Amino acid sequence: MTLLTSQEVDYTFLVQARPSKGSEMNSANPVNPDVNRRALIKSVTAASLLAVPAAGLLSACASSGGGTSTEKTGTKTETNPFGVNDTAGLDIVIFKGGYGDAYAKSFAKLYESKHKGSTAAVSSTQDITGKLQPRFNAGNPPDVIDDSGAQQIKLDVLYKNNQLADLTPLLDAPYIDDPTKKIRDVLQPGTIETGSFADGKMRQLSYIYTVWGFWYSGKLFKDKGWTEPKTWADFMSLSAEIKAAGIAPFCHQGKYPYYINVVLMDLIAKNGGLDYVKRIDQLDTAVWDEAPAKTAVEALYEIVTKGYLLPGTNGLTHIESQTAWNEYKAAFIPCGSWLENEQLKATPSDFDMKFMPLPSLPGDKLPFEAIRAGAGEPFIVPEKAKNKAGGLEFLRLMLTKDGSGRFAAAANSLTVLKDGVGAEVKLRPGTASTVVALKAAGSNTFNYNYPNTASQFDTDLGDASAELMAKRITPAQWLQRAKTAAEKAKKA
Repeated sequence: MTLLTSQEVDYTFLVQARPSKGSEMNSANPVNPDVNRRALIKSVTAASLLAVPAAGLLSACASSGGGTSTEKTGTKTETNPFGVNDTAGLDIVIFKGGYGDAYAKSFAKLYESKHKGSTAAVSSTQDITGKLQPRFNAGNPPDVIDDSGAQQIKLDVLYKNNQLADLTPLLDAPYIDDPTKKIRDVLQPGTIETGSFADGKMRQLSYIYTVWGFWYSGKLFKDKGWTEPKTWADFMSLSAEIKAAGIAPFCHQGKYPYYINVVLMDLIAKNGGLDYVKRIDQLDTAVWDEAPAKTAVEALYEIVTKGYLLPGTNGLTHIESQTAWNEYKAAFIPCGSWLENEQLKATPSDFDMKFMPLPSLPGDKLPFEAIRAGAGEPFIVPEKAKNKAGGLEFLRLMLTKDGSGRFAAAANSLTVLKDGVGAEVKLRPGTASTVVALKAAGSNTFNYNYPNTASQFDTDLGDASAELMAKRITPAQWLQRAKTAAEKAKKA
């Protein structure tokens, strides 16, 4: 991956604040056929995450209906593998959340430039179910959908009703930038698995590659002479210095415990290693009696007991806490890599946003550079889309360096295309720092799947973490609640 500078670009489009993990859009976590995404993100981004309509309603809204793919296709060639008909229109619907919709309009122009005579129309909404339910019922869905947000049509429901096109042809299509490679060869690890369902076929493209960790102001640290801490002991020592300077060392998105729970679970992952992560995903109740979980929860609790938490942070929304951080009221905040785009309006021009991995605990099995990273934000081509060939081609164009670079510049986030951002793309400081972090992490990335496969377990863990940060339970009580939640989830 190419190392980038942290130059900034000017933006003329309006970017809306990304909804919270707790109740709105989650574009970061993967989708699973058993439960479906942050059900955050799921996905981005999992439990306690998405406030969605009842399953019965969703099932109804995704009913088969009539209609089939009706547009006449063109001739299939090496450069036109799906047989796109240049006279056929392309209907694209985008969830307009934290990433805005400017990137999608840019992709539409890219599509039109390649397929002369075609028209690619982009419409945006935050109510995917409300806008598209009638169209699915009538068998007249759009050709491409960014199926995200609180009103997402649940992907597992669409799958069970045979409404999702098989994206295997996309995976086997030539990669435009290097036709000797297939699309499947240039995707970040886990992308295909995240988008695959019970039949083993990928039916949604999780386009955005999100990383999670701590964030701080490069300007503040430079002005104060502070250094990014690599160990938890250094983090605690620096926190004491930060507090003495009249700044809270740490804040988090208190009303949405997903965020602080990510911190705790990532500390556990780095201390316990990848096998430990798998055991947690498998709801192995024994993990909560073992050292990694105990070490991590006791470390996080130090922030509370030593008074390093921004006063009132447990009652703040994601925007309130992040804005307080932008105002230098706190030095560190945990978040996914959508943070920079979400906080564009609140971030001072010289803030110099920086991302860092979680500091290492004694005995960690994964190095300091290890980070949680994964694909999210599902794009789908409906099975009964009129222009299915065009929909597949639109996704293929998204997976070019040109498309990936356009997204990175417009939405300040990375995509699932390996090395998808060239040196010529000017990124904001925070996004550029995530590129550096991913390069440093190499193969040392991890992600949890339980938010998709055991969403109530995820909710229970988040609730316990909120109680921990409010000092209403102890680390020992947190561990017991986690074990009980795992036992309950295994029986569900």
